[in-house]
Amino acid sequence: MMNQEYFMQLALAAARKGDAPYGAVLVQNGLVVATAYNTVQEEKDPSAHAEINVIRRYTKNINNTCPDNLIIYTTGEPCPMCATACIWAGVSEIIYAVSIQDLIAKKQLQINISCEEIISKSLRNIKVTKGVLRKECLELFV
Repeated sequence: MMNQEYFMQLALAAARKGDAPYGAVLVQNGLVVATAYNTVQEEKDPSAHAEINVIRRYTKNINNTCPDNLIIYTTGEPCPMCATACIWAGVSEIIYAVSIQDLIAKKQLQINISCEEIISKSLRNIKVTKGVLRKECLELFV
């Protein structure tokens, strides 16, 4: 079985393709089912974050808005919008590299609410794993 670092490396590679250094990978039952990156500037769409894009890509292909056993790997902690999308999509685990606090320290525009705070007020109990390849992903933010 692939480890967390492997999947985060895929998210890191996706992040390098976007118009901001955020990448996301969806894994289901140990298999990558979708990858995406930030396209806010490219699409002129403020909601086109990597996490939203990866969920849209996957659910469109399977014609199901709430699949089972999804794990999302993302280079940056999901913002409140993306954390909420993970809740609505039925994601069971969020694994991220760089926290919102790290991003604020790197002068990235953020809403200072953790994904765990959003999840705690929701109908789901989503596991959150922090800091996977944090150092490598922090290097994206110069």
